[in-house]
Amino acid sequence: MAYTILIVDDEPSLRSLVRGILEQAGYQVTEAADCRSAVSACRAAAPDAVLLDVMLPDGDGFSLLSRLREERDLPVLFLSARDEDKNRLRGLGLGADDYITKPFLPQELLLRLKAVLRRVYGSREEEEVVRLGASEIRWGSGTVRRADGSEVSLTAKEYALLKKLCANRGNIVTVDALCAALWEGPMVGYENTLMVHIRRLREKIEEDPSHPRYLLTVRGLGYRLAKEGAG
Repeated sequence: MAYTILIVDDEPSLRSLVRGILEQAGYQVTEAADCRSAVSACRAAAPDAVLLDVMLPDGDGFSLLSRLREERDLPVLFLSARDEDKNRLRGLGLGADDYITKPFLPQELLLRLKAVLRRVYGSREEEEVVRLGASEIRWGSGTVRRADGSEVSLTAKEYALLKKLCANRGNIVTVDALCAALWEGPMVGYENTLMVHIRRLREKIEEDPSHPRYLLTVRGLGYRLAKEGAG
């Protein structure tokens, strides 16, 4: 069963953007533009989580958080352009589950929402896992579990990069294709930044990042994620 997410924001363009991201990822979505309609939507739609703006026409998200929690004890993630530490701390101190600052990457939003939902509700289905030797990539939580049992989190860029490579596992993915998966617009000038992300990703998935077995460089073309048992 798909999770239902309530988006509370007074900007129609932002609501439309977030709705598109969530629906493409398989979520059901309902919307509200102010505090009053948010309370009504919470009662009518019984959402599993709320993405909540701080500044609203008829109040603020901090007060609305308390009102929503009176209706249902559900996870709330603040989604706001205000990046001041005091606001973040206030929101988390009131019991918010996370605080995401605009502008944000779609993958960042999905990763952090998934992490909150998994923490609150557990897994509604088996988590998809990709194995790289003794390491495991856990897409649902956006983490890599290493052979020694330790777990490291992937950044949004690393997650998108690894997803692209896994989708073409065993085949070469060109530099241009990887850059397109990470950035919008002209790809000129991103090659060096891509190399930095590749290096950091290898530090998380390879036993010896200086001598990678899985994330391989194909000189002059791009990169290839080796299949299990390959080199």
